[in-house]
Amino acid sequence: MKFGIFYEHQLPRPWQEGDERRLLHEALEQIELADRLGFDVAWEVEHHFLEEYSHSSAPEVFLAAASQRTSRIRLGHGIVQTPPPFNHPARVAERVATLDLISDGRVEFGSGEAASAMELEGFGIDPDRKREMWREGLEVALRCLTEEPFSGHEGEFVSMPPRNVVPKPLQRPHPPLWIACSRRETILLAAEHGLGVLTFAFVDPEEARAWVDEYHTVLAERGVAIGQTVNPNVAAVTTMMCAPTEQEAIARGVEGANFFGYSLGHYYGYGDHAPGRTDVWSEFVERRGQHGYDPEAASATGARLQAKPSGEEGSGLRGAVGTPEQIRELVRRYEQAGVDQLIFVLQAGNNRHEDICASLELFGTEVLPEFAEREAQQAPRREARRAPVVEQVLARREGHRRAPGDVTVPAYPLRQIREQQDQQAEAYLEQLADEQARGTHRRARSAPQ
Repeated sequence: MKFGIFYEHQLPRPWQEGDERRLLHEALEQIELADRLGFDVAWEVEHHFLEEYSHSSAPEVFLAAASQRTSRIRLGHGIVQTPPPFNHPARVAERVATLDLISDGRVEFGSGEAASAMELEGFGIDPDRKREMWREGLEVALRCLTEEPFSGHEGEFVSMPPRNVVPKPLQRPHPPLWIACSRRETILLAAEHGLGVLTFAFVDPEEARAWVDEYHTVLAERGVAIGQTVNPNVAAVTTMMCAPTEQEAIARGVEGANFFGYSLGHYYGYGDHAPGRTDVWSEFVERRGQHGYDPEAASATGARLQAKPSGEEGSGLRGAVGTPEQIRELVRRYEQAGVDQLIFVLQAGNNRHEDICASLELFGTEVLPEFAEREAQQAPRREARRAPVVEQVLARREGHRRAPGDVTVPAYPLRQIREQQDQQAEAYLEQLADEQARGTHRRARSAPQ
């Protein structure tokens, strides 16, 4: 099993001057520490307008900064919003490729479509069409990453003429592909397209096993790669805080975990939000009892950990909040369920930077080595076992369109001159090009009239 850490960049109110700067710099320090400890991936979301829940609207900038403070940890877009009103596909390709180059080939490319009214309506996206937009945006971005030159596209949501989109990524043909999933339907979609699964659903290992099994069944039976590679991996997300005692872990991490759950529900379920005015943290504190997010629900149990303390709806989030031994047992259950990567949410609510770093350090020294050693032994066998399925999924993939060979794009002055059929002016531009190539052009001259 591999391990990731996950960032929404949560910032509960009240806000003070400099809080956002502090938040981002602390997160960079945490990723730098995780890199030294042997964590595998740092995942960063893209969200817009989700105050307090997520201040991560430019993940490509943050991940670029992280790339220069780390050497081995992979950098996960978890995820890029690929419907074109969010991000033009060519810009997605350019940013992913540039990040891949400056990180020496460490990018994981996750995509998604968003689900909140704040984001979709903020960018004028019809929620009933967002799945179609996601697919077209992703397909065009992948072609921009791989075609030389990109052969152009005329679609329902984006149109673009032939261009050679540069730079190209270091990982060829493109970085590993993932999709954000929170429901069974999306997990099946991932399998049908040969995409890795990022399960943002906070499921227990026993629930995850059924999802993993169904994913691999669908992948083998009818998967058709949307990209030029297949990523047959399932990652699960859970909250985490590791401490020497269960009481310490709960005191440091459960309230933040439960604010994560409450603020998620605020934007995606039960919230009325007035931009710039609603105080989500105050609502959480006032209403968490009636919504089932009371910290008392996660009192020390001494029992094995679950995503939710009682296993019942509305009982709050617990996840991997506990001692190293408790967390080790939970991770083993995810491993036995076939989960390939466990992604931890530590930066949540008002969780303190010092506690997050201490948690990473304790997990990295007490728990991670056992699984890293086993992963090194099992990964080659797992890849060999999955190789025939990967070949089938790639074989079902439709061929790429070929780039036309004779597409040229004249500069605007040359285009205008040709439209006017002004041969003297065109000859002048040709002479100007020669002079500049020779280095003999010294000052601007008047073009022939």
